[in-house]
Amino acid sequence: MKSRGERHIGLLNGFAAYGMWGLVPLFWPLLKPAGAAEILAHRMVWSLVFVAVALVFVRRWAWAGELLRQPRRLALITVAAAVITVNWGVYIWAVNSGHVVEASLGYFINPLVTIAMGVLLLKERLRPVQWTAVGVGATAVLVLTIGYGRPPWISLTLAFSFATYGLVKKKVNLGGVESLAAETAIQFLPALGYLLWLSSHGDLSFASEGPGHAALLASTGIVTALPLVCFGAAAIRVPLSTLGLLQYLAPVFQFLLGILYFGEAMPPERWAGFALVWLALTLLTWDALRTARTLRREITRPSTTMTTGTVSAVRKAESLASGAEPPASPSARP
Repeated sequence: MKSRGERHIGLLNGFAAYGMWGLVPLFWPLLKPAGAAEILAHRMVWSLVFVAVALVFVRRWAWAGELLRQPRRLALITVAAAVITVNWGVYIWAVNSGHVVEASLGYFINPLVTIAMGVLLLKERLRPVQWTAVGVGATAVLVLTIGYGRPPWISLTLAFSFATYGLVKKKVNLGGVESLAAETAIQFLPALGYLLWLSSHGDLSFASEGPGHAALLASTGIVTALPLVCFGAAAIRVPLSTLGLLQYLAPVFQFLLGILYFGEAMPPERWAGFALVWLALTLLTWDALRTARTLRREITRPSTTMTTGTVSAVRKAESLASGAEPPASPSARP
């Protein structure tokens, strides 16, 4: 049982992590005139540098040897690295191309996509309220498709890539900082090669836009890793259900920034689509919290035997508060 002080520290770290992820759209435009691909490559390279220094400082390298001796886990990490590349690249391009609101939608609908993938790929069974939420979410996507005049492909790409990443990471079972180190180690050589290719063609902004611009590009490693460190500090101090609710801070901040700061249009049909998404998430959250409370009451009854399956169900219900498990190592965040 964590003390009140520990829980308070955990909440502060949770707010810090999701707050930084929510405010990151303010950062990517600062890196112009670098294009999205160059920013992505710098993010991969400098994230590995930052995390490697952190791991040297805390002397946590034993996992690397174990990972290299397990080809299946290494293959899964490679898949995760590929999914991160898509997720990060699309998000950076979306923000710097004026699609912050649509990008935020991707993280709103991610829990619904995660649940749908659980049904299709893992044969999980849903409760009626969960089916209703998924149906409402699908209707929202249809409404937004009509409103945008096209499918919201940015949102869908971000949601499906993040859900796929979460599915892969559940099988890898590697800590957040270690996972980021392994994934960026796989990304490092292609990213460095791309930057060298840009440099050979005179298109590398890192070397041509002054030391301030170069420092900002190098800071992409800190921007990637620091929220992850805060998330790790929160995850060990607060319940998963709390993290599940906190995760919506990020897309809420992104949505508000898109409207209030970047001045993106929100015609009535988009408001309708977002309202349906929020309704689906409300249903999902209510159902998950209700189920978690019911299972806790069953466990606390003196006559009830605490079986492994029941404990697992409670954890699952808690982690599904807000619709999806908070990822154990969410390095695919924007």
